[in-house]
Formats: sequence, structure tokens, C-alpha cells
Amino acid sequence: MRFVDFLKATVLLSAASATFLAALTLLRVRDDFEPTLMEVAIGWWLAAALIGTWLGRRNAASPAIARLLADARIQISLPELRPGMTLLNRLWPLMLSTVGAAGLGVFAPQVPAVAAGFAIIWALAWRRQEAAVTAIEDRDGFRFYVDKTPPFAPIRLVRTRGLMAG
Repeated sequence: MRFVDFLKATVLLSAASATFLAALTLLRVRDDFEPTLMEVAIGWWLAAALIGTWLGRRNAASPAIARLLADARIQISLPELRPGMTLLNRLWPLMLSTVGAAGLGVFAPQVPAVAAGFAIIWALAWRRQEAAVTAIEDRDGFRFYVDKTPPFAPIRLVRTRGLMAG
């Protein structure tokens, strides 16, 4: 899976997680009629949006992404492309936290409210990384792919020759 596609999917799935958890919170608050919880949740989501916007304000690759790109090993052939398995393998913490927060939300509606805020931060903080990596790929003439790694191992990238931007 191309790394830029992985970054796009990460942002979209984080936003989807935030939306799902916020909707779950709204349904629970409506059923239990807890206006204080709703006010606190909306305040947290607004603060999370500000934090995520601030963290993701730069157009350049984050230091972690830049380090990952610099450490990418060069490979002549394309790696095995399995986008579904790559997303599941790399984004299992997002899935686990979303499902866990939703499950705990049955008993405590505060849990999905808080988790939604963190998903908002994550989505907004990473929103420009795909464009930064694309710019680096276009400049250098390489394409970066997510390498196959175990789920608990750090992510690694493979660098292959791409087309030079002309």
C-alpha cells in the first residue's frame, strides 16, 4: 500500500471513529437526559479540534514522518500490495480503542465522548501529512510503500523508483 494512501486512510478512519463515538455519545445523552455531560463533551470536542488544528498546521512532514521516509529501505520491485491487511495490521489500535470506547459507552457515556476528542485530534493533526509526503515523492522521484511488518512492530517503509516530476 502506498504510504500516502495509508496516511489518507488514517485521517479518514480517525474522523469516522470520532463521528461514530460522538454520535454514540449524543444517543446516550439523549436517552439519559444528561445536559451537563453534553456541554462538557462539546467543550472537549471544540478544544480537541483546536489542538488538532494547531498540531497539524505545518505543511511540512512531521519529524516522525521525515525520519520514517529517511529510513526507508530501497527496493527495486514493488512490494506486495495488500491494502486491507496493511490497514488492519497498522491501525488495529484505532479499531480497538473505537470498539472499546463504544462498548464502555453502554455503561458510561463519558468514555466515547472523551475518545471522540482524541480521534478528532488525531485526524486533524495528520491531515496535511499526505500532501507533504506527496511533495517529497514528486521532488525526489521515489514512491514510498508500507512494508509488511508484525502488528506490534514499528512501521517501516520501502522506497521504489517512481516517475520524476517534470
